[in-house]
Amino acid sequence: MAALVAGIASALVALGWHVLSAGGWTVWEWLILACLTVNAPWLALAGATGLVGFAIRMLTPDPLAAVLPVMRQSGWQDAAVEARTVIAVCVRLEDMASVLPPLGRLLEELHAPAAEAGRFRLAILSDTPDGGIALDEAAEVARFAARFPADAVHYRRRSRNSGYKAGNLMDFLDRDADDDFLLLMDADSVLSATTVRRLVRLMQADRRLAVLQPTIRGHGEATRFARCFSLGQRHGMRIWATGQAWWQGPEGAFWGHNALIRIAPFRAHARLPSLPGGEAILSHDHVEAALLHAAGWAVRVLPDDAGSFERHPPDLLACLDRDIRWARGNLQYRHLLRRPDLGRLGRFQMLQAILHYTLTPFWFALLPLAALNAATGGGEGTSRAGLLLLLAAGFLTLNLPKLAGHAEALLNPGPKLPRLSPFLREIGFSVATDAVMAAERTWLILVSAAGQTAGWEQQQRDGRSLRWSTTVQRLRFSLAMGVGSLVLLSYGGLFPVVIASPIWLSLLLGVPIVVWTARPAGKHHGSATGQHREPVPLGGVPDSKP
Repeated sequence: MAALVAGIASALVALGWHVLSAGGWTVWEWLILACLTVNAPWLALAGATGLVGFAIRMLTPDPLAAVLPVMRQSGWQDAAVEARTVIAVCVRLEDMASVLPPLGRLLEELHAPAAEAGRFRLAILSDTPDGGIALDEAAEVARFAARFPADAVHYRRRSRNSGYKAGNLMDFLDRDADDDFLLLMDADSVLSATTVRRLVRLMQADRRLAVLQPTIRGHGEATRFARCFSLGQRHGMRIWATGQAWWQGPEGAFWGHNALIRIAPFRAHARLPSLPGGEAILSHDHVEAALLHAAGWAVRVLPDDAGSFERHPPDLLACLDRDIRWARGNLQYRHLLRRPDLGRLGRFQMLQAILHYTLTPFWFALLPLAALNAATGGGEGTSRAGLLLLLAAGFLTLNLPKLAGHAEALLNPGPKLPRLSPFLREIGFSVATDAVMAAERTWLILVSAAGQTAGWEQQQRDGRSLRWSTTVQRLRFSLAMGVGSLVLLSYGGLFPVVIASPIWLSLLLGVPIVVWTARPAGKHHGSATGQHREPVPLGGVPDSKP
């Protein structure tokens, strides 16, 4: 895998050198090459993971078993569910009228076989602060619990949310969990009973497995943004997770929800360290996985999203808000990279999480640097065909997991044209929104470097009508970069304006794109899977294959 990544990265840099060196060098071209070189390993890792994932899914008879060895064992599918599993849901200031119904259906389905009725219980772990909302929450949970046998539903609320979600969970494990496994869910998580039983059976069969993390798809896609975002994320994640599960093996990723956890090793080894100054770790999942890796326990990904769901942001501004929280948590990892009590691959995963944000300014800088080069007369000797090839290579490498996922779906049996249209719309959507995301993420990193920090606020999950004035104010950096780049590019003639148009045009049109995609998507609640359109109502899930 390392050789494949190195080969792709070297090829990108070599192509960049060949294209930019024609006609001599300008200072802007040296800076462009430097930014490309800094990003090349990350681009190559995305491309290599996509290639491996696509090859596994297309060339192996059982892609899941190829990356999850326990699935090659005979008889695990028919094993009795013997382990006791607590379904733990962490909530804080949530709308319990939305949270509880899918949990009730899941618990009812899990209790339906009489032999398994005592194997599953539900724990609602609240960090809602004192006040009327907490009283209403407790009353709603009490009414909900009355539908089930005694001890089937446990409710606990902390008055202080020390340690945030990770502290909430570990407090529960220390005080109230004598179960074997824990199924960790977020307030917007939905899982099918079939999927839960499959996860339990797999963990029963592999006694060195501490965390089993299935992939997750979106549900409740009520807006145009959520629908396109979910389609791209689903197909890209399927390929990415397959390739990543292959090269990471038992030191895989943990995403903090929709995952089954073996309680004993997690309680013993996954306690979070303190950061300098006593600050709590926000993005806990990578750290917990690294601690388990170091202790010799396996953390594995099941690259199958059947029956595993979450809510995606309803609009790009909500996605940016989520990015602020994630960036703040990921950047904390810089304090942990040298700790010997964390597994090496786990630390590499944390480095990846840091670079996901810190490399963005170097990637986005290619636009203003190219514009400055064009405005000052640089690039006159650059081959236009070579430049187009370099741009295409960068786009393909970065987006290869998602493009391979779309290709896999198109290659499935059935009519092709009805599937192609949503895929093309998604690609166009992602080009436009990725440009805005890159600009705003660059601004976020610059603001963070200046010492300003963001909060960890409640997520926006429901669709809303965005005001034009609010959106303009929020995207002012993107707009400024779009206008400035277009002005500079125009000094270089028509060709640089045209070749960079997907980026500067997306920045200029960012406000109407954001407002328009935040609107309701229509009556259809599914997404093109490449096999069929599967309706997924907000309160429930279709059954998954065992």
